[in-house]
Amino acid sequence: QVQLVESGGGLVQPGGSLRLSCAASVSIVGFYFMGWYRQAPGKQRELVASMTSTGDTNYADYVKGRFTISRDNAKNTMYLQMSSLKPEDTAVYYCNLYNAWPRREYWGQGTQVTVSS
Repeated sequence: QVQLVESGGGLVQPGGSLRLSCAASVSIVGFYFMGWYRQAPGKQRELVASMTSTGDTNYADYVKGRFTISRDNAKNTMYLQMSSLKPEDTAVYYCNLYNAWPRREYWGQGTQVTVSS
């Protein structure tokens, strides 16, 4: 089956930066929606950044100006560049590929991001 392998998480101090990667075993070109979600303990999973196949991007207000979503089609990899990290950014981050029709959706295994001094 299709696998999304995430990497790049870890412990970082407030104000620091991390780049998350999500490498897919399938071409990402055929997916309409690519997104990064995060989930903190006891909280619902929330969408923080997304990109459509046409290149349109959207960001949650609380990450706008700090996070950047991007992709490398040749590497079938999507990225989330995070800067000016805050303790409230601490969560497990998941990448997602979605297509409405034909319907297919895949999730990464999650990678922990901890922002703490």
